[in-house]
Amino acid sequence: MAQVAITAERLDLEALTTELVREARGDGAVATFTGLVRDHNQGRNVCFLEYEAYEPLAVRALHRIVDEARATWPDVRLGLHHRIGRLEIGEASIVIVAVSPHRSDAFAACRYAIERVKQIVPIWKREHFEGGDVWLEGATADPDDENARQAAQRIACA
Repeated sequence: MAQVAITAERLDLEALTTELVREARGDGAVATFTGLVRDHNQGRNVCFLEYEAYEPLAVRALHRIVDEARATWPDVRLGLHHRIGRLEIGEASIVIVAVSPHRSDAFAACRYAIERVKQIVPIWKREHFEGGDVWLEGATADPDDENARQAAQRIACA
């Protein structure tokens, strides 16, 4: 299983976790994050979402996040899978798994990953709600913007 993925297939948190735990050879901590499509946003009833990505750049950005996390938390193994296409209410749009010898690093790396995904991964979300639809802003930070990276790290380590 790929460590990072952009896919139209349903996300499998359990399979990604199993793979990373197997590769980690006995580490003691697993932290996960699953982002679900919610039924409301900004006072509107959401019907479903559509995600689009520039896949080659999105995959490269996910690998960059893994590399950044490894530089900060060297013992952490990180996996990130993001879904594209039409997603119904309650479906997972992103799964993140961080495996580490210690819980604090796993939690921090997992939180860092979701913050960086929001900052630098070229994925766009179209929200369909009762009465219309709207594109919501996607990643806006330059991947080389050190201030943005430090902001994500501050949030992760708060």
